[in-house]
Amino acid sequence: MIRWILVIFLALMLISWFTPLLQRMGFGKLPGDLRFRLFGREWFVPLTTTILLSMLAALIAQLV
Repeated sequence: MIRWILVIFLALMLISWFTPLLQRMGFGKLPGDLRFRLFGREWFVPLTTTILLSMLAALIAQLV
């Protein structure tokens, strides 16, 4: 279970680092992607984008 939590955490970090590129491609603005302001900082939680990119990675892994 700890392994899955680490994988999800790392996936969220990578997606947040690549947010500008993904937004140009249309990701990050999907329904289910959360964007809110808390303690004077804007937070972005890309739930739907993460699920979509995970399914895409699984499909690619299955084909290889």
